[in-house]
Amino acid sequence: MRPIFRSQLFKSLSDETIQPRFKFNFPKSHFHFTPDPQKQAKSPSFRSLGTIKKPVFLHSLANPDESIDLHQYPDEKHSLKLLSILKNHRNSSIQEIELALDQCEVTITESLALDLVRRNQSDWKLAYICFEWVSKKGGNSLGFDVYNEILDILGKMHRFEELTKVFDKMFEREGLVNETTFRVLLSRYAAAHKVEDAMGVFNRRKEFGIKDDLVAFQLLLMCLCRYKHVEVAETLYQSKRREFGYDIKTMNIVLNGWCVLGNVHEAKRFWKDILDSKCKPDLFTYGTFINALTKKGKLGTAMKLFQGMWEKGCNPDVVICNCVIDALCFKKRIPEALEVFKEMREHGCVPNVATYNSLIKHIGKIGRMEKVYELLDEMEEKEGCSPNNVTFNYLLKFLKKPEEVPSVLERMERNGCKTSCDTCNLILRLYMKWDHEERVRNMWEEMYKSGLGPDRRSYTIMIHGLHDKGRIEDALSYFNEMISRGMVPEPRTKILVNAMKNKLKEQGEKEKKDPRENGKSRKLRSQKGKRRQAG
Repeated sequence: MRPIFRSQLFKSLSDETIQPRFKFNFPKSHFHFTPDPQKQAKSPSFRSLGTIKKPVFLHSLANPDESIDLHQYPDEKHSLKLLSILKNHRNSSIQEIELALDQCEVTITESLALDLVRRNQSDWKLAYICFEWVSKKGGNSLGFDVYNEILDILGKMHRFEELTKVFDKMFEREGLVNETTFRVLLSRYAAAHKVEDAMGVFNRRKEFGIKDDLVAFQLLLMCLCRYKHVEVAETLYQSKRREFGYDIKTMNIVLNGWCVLGNVHEAKRFWKDILDSKCKPDLFTYGTFINALTKKGKLGTAMKLFQGMWEKGCNPDVVICNCVIDALCFKKRIPEALEVFKEMREHGCVPNVATYNSLIKHIGKIGRMEKVYELLDEMEEKEGCSPNNVTFNYLLKFLKKPEEVPSVLERMERNGCKTSCDTCNLILRLYMKWDHEERVRNMWEEMYKSGLGPDRRSYTIMIHGLHDKGRIEDALSYFNEMISRGMVPEPRTKILVNAMKNKLKEQGEKEKKDPRENGKSRKLRSQKGKRRQAG
């Protein structure tokens, strides 16, 4: 295999360079950890690293006038009360917020603290204030779940100074740091492109009694590859090859990194390295490479490799079949996609939810809704292939008017699907497009109460939607609220906001020059507003 060492890069990966620059200085005596064999046995993936959130279904989306109970657990009443105080004192000082919270005579439990922090996950400032307050009130009753959750929130918002303070607190008590803590740190440092800090976390594991096993090493490589540091990951793999040996799973991570990065040239080179090594490509290897080829439009090469698998007796699994089906649909070759759909079932490869979702997505785009609902009915009839959130999100996108939303949500609920943040934002965008202000307002409130938002995407939808409707002042108001919550706007939103501010400035200067035009424009805006309300 051809190593890709770069002298300066390899030098930066050495322990001597990493260790001094790593922020934390953890005393050994403060760390005790008992590894969980079940967790260690699980292979790492590119999923979100952190604590799993349990979403809730917003029944009120189907009927805005219906009063509902969003959660069913004992701390619900206290949690909502504390959340209301935080909302009303958002712009107050920390001391004033804590004083207001102290007025609530509640017993801080692990579940209450965790729920309160999670409900403020889109506002790191309030989440951090909540954590500090419950830490003072809860004392040693708080477990590692709350600490890991706030670490994930702060890391997501790149608040590493506050993250360091929280992490230092964890060492004041024994047994709080676990594998989840390290996964969160690796993921968030890599996401912030703090490569040396991420590698520093890995290199210090032994100091805390945790072995540098292959699973942990693969996790590090995945975090680096996920955030586009693939060259660093491959160099690290080459340097640790003797320590961890040849392993197809590890090589698959690097191959997947190049493929996700879109660098087919490097992916082909590494594919050849795999073929030349002692490792035999598995289904994941084939699937990764075929997916990369289809994403770059090299569908012919991908189809040859796909057909070759059938001929060699290395039957493609459902993941590879899904990749080919999706690629064919994307190229508007839907009859061929349906033929692969038929062929895979003949070979005993059972379609899964992703298979149906891919077909529904593309067939719905060309308006063949009868076929879409035929596939949906087939999913509901098959055991273990029930439609999921992705399925219903596609159905929502195909809707033409707001009156159709409740029926989709009701069917979604019947299938046991829970509302996610993506679904909320999708519905919010639809209501904005349809100019249904009441449902937009209800959706916004439900997102806040359920802890599913509003997030940066929600504010982006509101800002751009209001701008498209000519409501510049309202759009800027949402932008200011977004900034006050510590969210970083998307580049396109910044450009739009600057344009709106310039437009308001020009209008102000024009109105100063001609007061009569000022009166006419006000009257015109008033008439438009009345017509909108009447509509």
